[in-house]
Amino acid sequence: MEWRLDGEGPIWAQMVENVKRGIVTGAYGPGERLPAVREMALEAGVNPNTAQRALTELERQGLVYAQRTAGRFVTGDAGTIERLRRELADGKVRAFLEDMEALGYSREEILSLIRDPRDVSGGERHEA
Repeated sequence: MEWRLDGEGPIWAQMVENVKRGIVTGAYGPGERLPAVREMALEAGVNPNTAQRALTELERQGLVYAQRTAGRFVTGDAGTIERLRRELADGKVRAFLEDMEALGYSREEILSLIRDPRDVSGGERHEA
């Protein structure tokens, strides 16, 4: 999995978001074993304590479970994964709407742009 880590917020929280994205996109399938803490830390280029904190948070959220000697695994609960997928989508949509409204677009104009991205003015067509 490709790790996307930047200066926005704690690294462990960014790792949590990366793994969540991996779960909903199928990079980590239901019931699949996740990399061990040290392996995940090495892949992401972080301290093992940071990877441990991320995995602990994923367990707390019910997205990952630990088997004592076998490692950590993605939940097999399809409902949990679908709820996560919806939660991530809702966050993206909210952020998009906030950004577009900050640019001065009304909800109607935003819907018009989604229907036809070339329809920037909400009515007039501008050919590229």
